[in-house]
Amino acid sequence: MGAADATTARAARGAAAADVEELVRGLVAREALTGATLSKPRRPAPGRPTRITVDPVLVAAGRRYRWRYHHRTRTVDESLTAEETARRLARLVGAEFRQALLHSPEADHQVLAGGRTPAVLRRPPSRPQAPLVHDRRKRRLLGEGEPVPFLVELGVTTPDGRVRRQRFDKFRQVNRFLELVDDVLPALPAGRLHVLDFGSGRSYLTFALHHLLTAVHGREADIVGLDLHEDVVAACEALARRLDARGLRFEVGDIAGYAGDRADLVVSLHACDTATDLALDRAVRLGARAILAVPCCQHELAGRIEHAALAPLLSRGLLRQRFAADVTDAARAQLLEAVGYDVQVVEFVELEHTPKNLLLRALRRPRRDRGAAYARYRAFADALGIEPALERLLADLLPGAAAAGLRPAGRA
Repeated sequence: MGAADATTARAARGAAAADVEELVRGLVAREALTGATLSKPRRPAPGRPTRITVDPVLVAAGRRYRWRYHHRTRTVDESLTAEETARRLARLVGAEFRQALLHSPEADHQVLAGGRTPAVLRRPPSRPQAPLVHDRRKRRLLGEGEPVPFLVELGVTTPDGRVRRQRFDKFRQVNRFLELVDDVLPALPAGRLHVLDFGSGRSYLTFALHHLLTAVHGREADIVGLDLHEDVVAACEALARRLDARGLRFEVGDIAGYAGDRADLVVSLHACDTATDLALDRAVRLGARAILAVPCCQHELAGRIEHAALAPLLSRGLLRQRFAADVTDAARAQLLEAVGYDVQVVEFVELEHTPKNLLLRALRRPRRDRGAAYARYRAFADALGIEPALERLLADLLPGAAAAGLRPAGRA
């Protein structure tokens, strides 16, 4: 192909892509998109959805679009505005998925993007109307258009409850966090609750937790946000007093030195590297009924994993780091099971919003078979030649520790 022909081909592909984008944006702008399905991803991978469906729904703030990501073993929902939906559809159709079916009252538009130039086939409408049901499946514990004092003070919403455009990601993150907390509330004891947030930072989620427990569920709670930065703690403490957030306080301190004697729920979000292990250890020793932890920067094992069969993976720096992070969190989950917890590894927020999207959710189950859980961990750790920080910290609590005379790291 000559230079002129190549230029012509590129222009044709560009024009076709522009036509698809115009079609997508036009359907959404006219509220004529009654549904969409994206299939045949260009780059299939374990963490990527195999199919995406989009449906218009009604929420308190009006029409939105429910995006449902279909993975091999689960589905994940997300609610987007019309503008966000048009932008994302235009980007994904063709670039990320080779086929798309766009429904409208006038026609079905089938986009075939497997070749170099996308083609659009127009067929009779199979879904001329959208059901437009209320999106009850998506549980929003903080609704749009509903003023919540701490969200206003932290700049997430306007005084009348509208989410600020640049803070939608934070609003979604807070709601997702509250969904996860709400799921574990039945496991917590009756009466006044004792809650710890290790590494509370600017405390969006700490204030959200206080709102959920006290305003939504009417529970009495003592909630402590612990952080190392004095200025951040002072600002959060001042805000708590302005909001008259009874039972909520903030303290300067590190995880290892926390002197409390009990906790029903412990939260640790984005504690860096082995700070997550310190938080998990303290939670276990405080007798926490439930633990929610979002690990961050899992570097500890990156230089320690050894396995001859994994040499093609371990010899490549980036792959080694990613693998080490997954190994670290798998070890944490198994160790928590070995000291009496049921553990789930769940998605916190979409990867699009933050790469730190994995959450460990642990519920205390004293009667579980701790010996079998520890045996599974031991086989896993021995195969990879690892001894992670959490194993050393929990040494005296693991099955067989008393007989072996083990003591936790850093303790007399």
